[in-house]
Amino acid sequence: MSGYWIGLITILSINVIFAYGIFLAVATGQLNLGGAGFQALGAYAAAYLAMEMDQPLAVTIAAGMIVAGIIGFAIAFPILRLKGVYLVLGTFAFAEVVAGLILNSDALGGATGLPVPTFIDWEVPAIAAVIVALGVFWLMATRFGLVVRSVHDDEVVADLMGVNVRMVRVTAFALGAALAGLSGALYAHAFSFVEIQVFNASLSIYVLLYVLLGGAQTAWGPLFGAAFFTLLPEALRDTLPALKEGVFGALGLEGASNPPDESWRFVILGVATVLMMIFRPEGLITRTLIERLRPGNLARAGRPAEAAE
Repeated sequence: MSGYWIGLITILSINVIFAYGIFLAVATGQLNLGGAGFQALGAYAAAYLAMEMDQPLAVTIAAGMIVAGIIGFAIAFPILRLKGVYLVLGTFAFAEVVAGLILNSDALGGATGLPVPTFIDWEVPAIAAVIVALGVFWLMATRFGLVVRSVHDDEVVADLMGVNVRMVRVTAFALGAALAGLSGALYAHAFSFVEIQVFNASLSIYVLLYVLLGGAQTAWGPLFGAAFFTLLPEALRDTLPALKEGVFGALGLEGASNPPDESWRFVILGVATVLMMIFRPEGLITRTLIERLRPGNLARAGRPAEAAE
């Protein structure tokens, strides 16, 4: 396998895990814009243990997950008291605080970052992504998943039915933080270096888009969202310049105008994002779509109306 495909599979796997981390909070109706902060915590915890304490791979990855999960659990109690846009700003501020603390910490390398001596190949993030995806699917099929959906749909009714809405949201937020930390730990070992500039505000926005545009109603949404936003720019990298050259060639403009380079792929990606927000505000994958695609429902949909009756 070429280095390009190894890198693509690695980053896709990390993005899938990261997206599921944000999905758990969003599934309870809480917009979490602090994903970059939790991923940075996991990455730097793993990098520090590997570099400074020479800990084995299993310990560093587990530590990245645990550190992010514990901090997520601790801040969930005060930060989830906020509602709406204030919650978004609160989680965003948390990510900025984490970045500022790391940036000014000499022990963590400051602005220069930390090298990570222990390297992992693409198989480890890929296997971890499969396990996380199956785990989230299982979790959303349990009673906890049913409670999460009820809190998202109507927290007042859920509270009247005896659901501890606050603890459900805190638990989902902490589990999501732990998954974000896991993605950060895997990133640190897969790329053998961490620097805080990578874990910026844009990263938090991108991963939230993975979830919202993929669909927050089912566990399929983050998977499709992460795959779409990771693979589409790469698909456009080669096809877009070739397509533009072909169009200009057909118009006889080869000598008169140079076609734009593949950086225009981000323009197309932005347009696609806006169109999805307009025409599919609930996301690509919804509960209704999943129900329609079930084998039994597809069979009934294909029958004549008389046979169905």
